[in-house]
Amino acid sequence: MAVRAIRGAIQVDRDDRDEVLRATAELLAKSLHANEIDTEALISVMFTATPDITSEFPALAARELGLGDVPLMCAVEMDVAGSMPRVIRLMALVESDTPRRYIQHTYLRGAVQLRLDLAQ
Repeated sequence: MAVRAIRGAIQVDRDDRDEVLRATAELLAKSLHANEIDTEALISVMFTATPDITSEFPALAARELGLGDVPLMCAVEMDVAGSMPRVIRLMALVESDTPRRYIQHTYLRGAVQLRLDLAQ
């Protein structure tokens, strides 16, 4: 079994605790579903949020989905001038036999603009 990285991002309309949790849950669920990943295959998930998101840790959404035994970490995204605001990103490390070129990375809502080559 190989280790693969799944990337994704979602933009929220505002820095609101419930919206951050809903959007993070949506991003994580769609990322796992698109790649047919069972939660038992999760190794770890790293979340980042742009500096304008301070209402909640995105990892809480993963815990609320039942991933309490998966190592989760949150960090602040680099504050680059002109970058897209209110974005939550994830990088999930998973066990998968899917070749890397077939991994589907998930970019939702306004974050589609970040990777037009990969967006759903």
